[in-house]
Amino acid sequence: MPSESRQYPSLLTGESLHLKYSPFSPDHRVRTYYVVLQAGQISFRAALDTGSADFWLTSTDCTNSTCMSVPRYPLTYDSPTFVSINNNETTFTVDYADGTGASGFVARETVEVANVTVANQAFGVVTDSNITLVSEVSGILGLGFSRQSEISASAVNATPFFSTLAQQGILNYPIFGLSLTRNATGTFALGAIDVSVVHNVSQVVWNEVVPFSPVGTKTNTSGYFYWAIRMSSFTVNGTQYTPQPTYPGPSDNSSIALLDIGTPGLYGPYQDVTRLYSSFPSSRLVDESGQWAIPCDSSATMSFSFGDGTTFVLEPTDYIIGPAEGNPDLCLSWPKAAPPSADGVDWLLGTPFLRTVYSIWSYGIDYQEPPMIGLYPCNNASAPVQPFSVVESSLSATIATTLPNFVLSTPTYTTPSYVFNTSVPAVYGEIVQSELATSTYSPLMGTLAVNATALPQVTGVYTLFVTNSNGAVVTSTSHISQPSVTLGVPPGWSSAASRSVPGVGVAISMLITLVVGTWIV
Repeated sequence: MPSESRQYPSLLTGESLHLKYSPFSPDHRVRTYYVVLQAGQISFRAALDTGSADFWLTSTDCTNSTCMSVPRYPLTYDSPTFVSINNNETTFTVDYADGTGASGFVARETVEVANVTVANQAFGVVTDSNITLVSEVSGILGLGFSRQSEISASAVNATPFFSTLAQQGILNYPIFGLSLTRNATGTFALGAIDVSVVHNVSQVVWNEVVPFSPVGTKTNTSGYFYWAIRMSSFTVNGTQYTPQPTYPGPSDNSSIALLDIGTPGLYGPYQDVTRLYSSFPSSRLVDESGQWAIPCDSSATMSFSFGDGTTFVLEPTDYIIGPAEGNPDLCLSWPKAAPPSADGVDWLLGTPFLRTVYSIWSYGIDYQEPPMIGLYPCNNASAPVQPFSVVESSLSATIATTLPNFVLSTPTYTTPSYVFNTSVPAVYGEIVQSELATSTYSPLMGTLAVNATALPQVTGVYTLFVTNSNGAVVTSTSHISQPSVTLGVPPGWSSAASRSVPGVGVAISMLITLVVGTWIV
């Protein structure tokens, strides 16, 4: 396997060795978006992650402090739906760029999200971890492609959760939608789009997902690996820049951007990020990790465009992280710069970007339709832009930062060898024969025309429970009642440490409460 590792998110997989930050990484202000699901009729919170494909849960065999702080899958409970794989000797490991990781074994369990049930779903049973879990979140529900799954590479018939839904035709259409907004409300729609957010489906901008060639010579077919699309430009306060791809040959001179709900920031290559910050007066590189600082009173907008050139705008409240310690007039800002990545993915757009759009993730259909990502702008382009220092005055706490008293030079890096086998072409928009949704679906997202108005739709408002930095639960009201569930406790068991939390209950085209656990450090 290739040994190059990237410095920003993209999960370690069975096909290529790449590292991403944990969704729970204590990097400035972290927001983890999670849903409540059931594994073996036991309820857990699982963080959503489009930058990985596997589902894993912390188990009772993990006895260190990081594991014991959250509800754990009880291996002492003889779940009637638990299925051992290879006598629990098929190992599972995830490693992240911040030095954290988790390991354990692969097993099968019945998994239920809302009222969609998947029997014998392969998942990672974590028995050791140094990941600091937050907001009683017990694991991760990856929503990536099968090719990205380490579990799929290590066990037979072990497709990821969403892949299973798509390949078995369980959903009305093989899509999911995510609404992550600034005020912490959110929804996760399976098999449909949330029309309480998307008021005009015709305004959704559709982007074909970028395919990748294979690694090495084990296979001679290309396919879909990341939820990644082509970026055509980025703009700061009216000054537009064309991205400079690290590998212009394999990418057809296009810059590739990976979209990931599991990443709490924005990352780009030095050759682009340096130019971006040149449009901010008094901006400066403040550490060797690629962090920049800008004046906190900046009112400049930042935008990204993809495909047809439609612009998606970020305001200061979207991209400014917070005041730097030692100079409260300077604020740390996204994006951070990152060294070149051997897979050719130059940009990583996490939640600061995804909170400004409603995102629709179409999985693609075997023989008929490529995967696509639809973006619907949620920011009001005509509203006046206010500086971060005005809007976020309540967030006055500074971020621990050692600002250098001299000008840092932009670091230089040796570009690693491209990890994919370019002798096998990966054609933009290509139709593949396997690993996407079952061909029994009727395609709505063809390359020549998109019939988005025919996509299944759901609507509704759910109660949102947000855990703030002090551990308090803040509740927003809703006209839809939801039953409570108890985390980590099997049916018929009781536990003094258990806690009742909001549950969900919706239909096959479903809208699921997407909850945010916020941890400010």
